[in-house]
Amino acid sequence: MVLSVGALTRRIRELLEKGLGEVWVEGEVSNFRKQASGHVYFTLKDASSQLACVLFAGQAAQLRGIKFSDGAQVQIFGQITVYEARGNYQIIVRKVQERGVGALQAKFEELKQRLAKEGVFDAERKRPLPKFPRRIGVVTSPTGAAIRDFLHVLDRRQRGIAVVIFPVRVQGKGAAAEIAAAIRELGDAAGLGIEPLDVIVVTRGGGSLEDLWEFNEESVARAVAASPVPVVSAVGHEIDFTISDFAADVRAPTPSAAAEILSADTAELLGHLAQVSSRLRRSIGTRVETVRHHIESIRRTALFSEPARSLRESQQNLDRLSEDLERGGTGWVHARRLILERAAGVLGSRSPEKRISEALRHLANSRTMMEMFCDEGLQRLRSRLEKDAAVLGALSPPAALARGYTLTLGADGKLIRSAASLSEGDPLVTKFADGSVRSLVASVPSSEPV
Repeated sequence: MVLSVGALTRRIRELLEKGLGEVWVEGEVSNFRKQASGHVYFTLKDASSQLACVLFAGQAAQLRGIKFSDGAQVQIFGQITVYEARGNYQIIVRKVQERGVGALQAKFEELKQRLAKEGVFDAERKRPLPKFPRRIGVVTSPTGAAIRDFLHVLDRRQRGIAVVIFPVRVQGKGAAAEIAAAIRELGDAAGLGIEPLDVIVVTRGGGSLEDLWEFNEESVARAVAASPVPVVSAVGHEIDFTISDFAADVRAPTPSAAAEILSADTAELLGHLAQVSSRLRRSIGTRVETVRHHIESIRRTALFSEPARSLRESQQNLDRLSEDLERGGTGWVHARRLILERAAGVLGSRSPEKRISEALRHLANSRTMMEMFCDEGLQRLRSRLEKDAAVLGALSPPAALARGYTLTLGADGKLIRSAASLSEGDPLVTKFADGSVRSLVASVPSSEPV
């Protein structure tokens, strides 16, 4: 099979895209060209090879803040493909970062994960910020834009807050050690000979990952977490995140935002105070008016208008009540005396000794009558028993035998009641009063009437 150039090129493109796909590549930028369309074309090379690159306008915006020109050492991420019109393979760039950023990012992630496992970033250990701080410590460069923005916003929103600036380097070798030491020293205000601080702000302006790296050092993170004073981290711009942000009690996206978080809007606060003052005046005015009406009503009473007359009337009422009490007391005592006398008479007629004597006599009479009734009943029962015994004795089998009667029993010992129940040769036992006789049936009785 013979392929056309286009078909072969497409097959090569498919093999590259499926076999390699998206990759990271690093090297030196050369032949940098930016077209009017916004697309960027350049070559990425090293000592032995080179690679054509295209960065379309949609992704070109990410170049801001990156030193991207001929000679720059960069890392790019993109899709390997083939530009079919020329038959050249190239990479369509998705991301661009300065060389070395990848290693820093990996170091950032490793430290972040390790401190998170230790609980350094746990929400439970984070402290609330004071609502109205009076003294703020700031760890930053004294000449940077961050401190100017912070102080400007603080002065505009709420004047009168004392700010203690601890100057440090915020970039370069050794800066992390200065920042960590400053946080520790501000946490011990007595050691510095100053009044205790309400909050500490660690801040600097924006920059690349390398510029902000000092705030990603472990020493800074541990100093922030160990601070006895609440810490606000305001490093870089809103899109920047550092390890100190995670370790701090509060993260502010910018230095200006940190000042807004820690200060109250004076106009808003004054308006709120005015509303509270108005409500308080109305409440107190209402309460005062209520008390005034109550005092006025008391003032109009007779006790205040004519106290002497009220006192005389009270004395008369007291005299009248005393007389009523005296009369009522005498009558009550007389009535109770009569009741007691009647009760004494009733008790005399119903004394316990008399009632006990009467009960004993009644008990003796009842006992005599009970004994008499029992004797009569026993006599009647004895006579009836003797009569029944005589009747039973006359009707008993031994008595009948004594009168000349006999009893005939079969071989089974049962009484023979009918001759018709016998057969020839049946054994019989005949009982007399003085003994028994055994016999055999000689003949069977005839069924014909005699």
